[in-house]
Amino acid sequence: MTSKRILQIIPSLDRAGAEKQLALLVQGLPRNEFDVHVCALTCGGPLCSELEQANIPVHILGKRWQIDPITAWKLHRLLYHLRPDLVHTWMFTANSYGRALAVFSGAENIVASEQCAGYWTGKYALALDRYLARWTDKIIVNSQGVYDFYATRGIDTAKLELIANGLPEYAPSRLTRRELLSDLSLPPDSKLVAAIGRLCPRKRIRDAIWAAELLKAIRDDVHILIIGDGPQRYQLERFCNNIEILDRVHFLGPRNDVDQILAHLDVLWLASSHEGVPDIIMESMAAGVPVVATDIPGNRELVKHNTTGYLFPVGDRAALASWTNHLLDNPEQSQDMGKAGSAALKNKYPVETLVQRYATVYRQLLQ
Repeated sequence: MTSKRILQIIPSLDRAGAEKQLALLVQGLPRNEFDVHVCALTCGGPLCSELEQANIPVHILGKRWQIDPITAWKLHRLLYHLRPDLVHTWMFTANSYGRALAVFSGAENIVASEQCAGYWTGKYALALDRYLARWTDKIIVNSQGVYDFYATRGIDTAKLELIANGLPEYAPSRLTRRELLSDLSLPPDSKLVAAIGRLCPRKRIRDAIWAAELLKAIRDDVHILIIGDGPQRYQLERFCNNIEILDRVHFLGPRNDVDQILAHLDVLWLASSHEGVPDIIMESMAAGVPVVATDIPGNRELVKHNTTGYLFPVGDRAALASWTNHLLDNPEQSQDMGKAGSAALKNKYPVETLVQRYATVYRQLLQ
């Protein structure tokens, strides 16, 4: 049987939600059936070497501007050279550039993955989404909330396919808590809270910083780890400096050892205004960490209020600080919530199912 060539297009290969799902997918697809190439529009990242070690070709185009005709030309040349049987795009930038160039290049099969409800993109972006959906064979969403968002905004539901994210099997940390605290130069009695993800507006990291200031006013043992990078990093660091909280809020930047840190957290924070099904919540719950997150559809599908963590209204910094303080003051309840979260996810999101579901979509389109 001749393998079918699939070109996956994504903005970057940072270690973030959609990027990790793409990496899990392409490494799991049967090589005798699918010849997979990955294109990162802007830059590589830590997942780039992982894919290359798995002998998956990676093409990096170096996109620099929001509208970049040079990148568009490079992508057109790549499509012409590879002549893929199917083009699969991920996230808004790649869904725009990738689908438009795939149509222009005459691609016969186009799939798009939407990993987040697009409330933040604005009416023009949604209009572009609806327009490009005409030439898209399947639009994969990762949660009921994202499905409902696009179904109520003019996207043909016959094209929508809900495929849940995959969660790799949890592996205990090789670090002890004492070793981690020593590496971070933090006191041995520190309580660790983390906000992990891209530092961009919809993640609302500023809310987390305000909550950290509230916690600092009532206790002296909490340290907030902000892990990730993004366009707001400089502004957020300056904000922390202005309110004199850099002794409690620590910007660790992008890290490849998040899995080693998770198990030692006391609480995970997610203050986002919009999400799909966040990988970081899944990974934290699998590690037995209670979660305090915004009460939005994607988070609500994972976190059960007062059972595996707490949910709070978007922007309610006092509630974020209050629920966190409650968990830190009640370690037995916190431990029970962590165990409940781990049990709730056990065997629920196998990577094998993710790969099988996507492979089925590909086969249906390519037959």
